[in-house]
Amino acid sequence: MSDSYQPYRNKLAKCLQRAKSQSLLIDDPLKSHIDTVLGESSKGILAVLLTSLLKKSITPAQDIRKHQSNMVGGYSGRTLDTNVTTPFLQDNYFPSMAESGWLTRSLEQNRPYNMDYSGSIRPKKLKMAFLHILDLVQKNGNPDSIIVYMLQEMIKQRDARKIPVTTPRNLRIDQIMYVLNKHFTEEYGDRGAARLPVLAIYAAYQQMVVEVNRYRGCRLKEMKPHTAADSRTGALGDVEIEDSQGNIFEAIEVKHGQAITKRMINNAYNKFRTEQIKRYYILTTYEDYDASDEVTNTILRIHTSHGCQVIVNGVMHTLRYYLRLLNSTDDFIKNYVELLKSDLAIMYEHKEKWNEIIGGNNP
Repeated sequence: MSDSYQPYRNKLAKCLQRAKSQSLLIDDPLKSHIDTVLGESSKGILAVLLTSLLKKSITPAQDIRKHQSNMVGGYSGRTLDTNVTTPFLQDNYFPSMAESGWLTRSLEQNRPYNMDYSGSIRPKKLKMAFLHILDLVQKNGNPDSIIVYMLQEMIKQRDARKIPVTTPRNLRIDQIMYVLNKHFTEEYGDRGAARLPVLAIYAAYQQMVVEVNRYRGCRLKEMKPHTAADSRTGALGDVEIEDSQGNIFEAIEVKHGQAITKRMINNAYNKFRTEQIKRYYILTTYEDYDASDEVTNTILRIHTSHGCQVIVNGVMHTLRYYLRLLNSTDDFIKNYVELLKSDLAIMYEHKEKWNEIIGGNNP
């Protein structure tokens, strides 16, 4: 049996991707009305407005002001909201009702959302903005652009919210590996997930440069922004350690979900071939990280001609080994959490997911 709501879900998914990938502007007076709705943070109005726009997008002939099926030419906005809009808002950590915006008393009246709608929506500027948007869309169309603009602004609001990030203590190494693996491999709507294993490796090195003899006198360099290309910043890897003379002593490149290839090795060599680096790690979250013969031969050739030891491994196996070297794994967790809070590539949902995983940690 086909799902009649799937076209609506698909439309929201496409609009969300557009909101993340492009900057869309809306002309006044529509922009002012939308900004008023978003600024008032009314969960009920937000759900009803988004549902109405979604209905207009999928069914252009529908008069979206007639929001109940018992109205002549109407439709059930509450049913669509309950099955599509509110779950979408909840899944993306946007403001949402528990079930539907139509459960708000001021919005559930059996009257169309015309400009003379009598529902007691407060403040008045919110009511007028809401009704104006529906009136303009009903007359002029173009609901998709408004949906994208709303989602774009909601993403900004969501990601600007400061969220406390849980710092667990006294976790065993196997527990740490469990929560990190879940954190890395969850499905996220936002960009930034590839940064998570980089932060974990960096958090480990923050302790190792202090505690491990190999790094005595060395300094961990500050990480470059996630979106900055190595060719522009001059960085040899995602994580870099300098010796006492200021030379890069060790570098680590972290790949997320990618198998190690000969091309990766050669690309890395092109970055460090003129440097006096001792070790270069290429780590991946990809399950099959074992080096192929082609990769192994390339590594041997580089060592022979340059002297640098290129090491390929899995991120999780490397982290497990590093954690065993530390005096306290609590320090590593504290480092990781602080990086989650401060790194600009980490979005609200990544922090929220970490809290959720920690709350249900029972490997």
